[in-house]
Amino acid sequence: MTRSVRRTRRTAQLAGAGAAALMALSGCSSSSGSSGSSGAKGSAGAPRLSGTVTVFAAASLKESFTTLGKEFEKRHPGTRVGFNFGGSDALAASITSGAPADVFAAASPKTMAIVTDAKEAAGTPATFVRNQLEIATAPGNPHEVASLKDLTEPGLKVVLCDKTVPCGAAAQKALDAGGLKLTPVSYEQDVKGALNKVELKEADAAVVYKTDVRAAGDKVEGVEFPEAAGAVNDYPIALLKNGENTEAAEAFIALVRSAEGQKVLTRAGFLKP
Repeated sequence: MTRSVRRTRRTAQLAGAGAAALMALSGCSSSSGSSGSSGAKGSAGAPRLSGTVTVFAAASLKESFTTLGKEFEKRHPGTRVGFNFGGSDALAASITSGAPADVFAAASPKTMAIVTDAKEAAGTPATFVRNQLEIATAPGNPHEVASLKDLTEPGLKVVLCDKTVPCGAAAQKALDAGGLKLTPVSYEQDVKGALNKVELKEADAAVVYKTDVRAAGDKVEGVEFPEAAGAVNDYPIALLKNGENTEAAEAFIALVRSAEGQKVLTRAGFLKP
């Protein structure tokens, strides 16, 4: 009986030890499995990106998109964002002529339509910000420009964007709304070119975007005018059909449209869509 009791106790002890071992192993497996599952889900939900994303973007997006490009590269080691900034119409023409690009961000739906009509966009473009015009003058506003009408004063050297460029089309719309006629000393191919004329003191004033006035800092002074409210431009962004890095391009567009991206754009002076 004594031997039987000892055998029973030994069997129970071994069983208890085995159960404990199984529980420990189960715990390790569960922990390991949870970690592996999380990793698998993470890689499936956010695949590792690499290579270059080529973005064609309106000149007025230069500062904010450059910031977002650096953030994207930081989030996705092994990627690079290459930009081509310029007049939206010229960029659209380049895309439809076969220039390699993954993403197009235009300063107006009209210029985006050049790309979509040519079947170069993959999916429907989405408006991600809006922008409003402002008059840029030399620091201190030496000519005391206070309204859009003041730009028609004789002897004042004013620069506009070309009418084919979104900022030029918006400026013309504002002038028409005010019943004003203006002959500029030059038409520039993008908004940065128009602003640069004022910065270099080659012009007394230019009609540009609020975002460009803000980006220029103390190099210029901004003057708001009421007609600008009726000439706000929507900015659409689209994935391009013939891009070479679709996954990374989609991720960049997602960043632009995310809450973090919108914060960067809002700080730059853009309006929410």
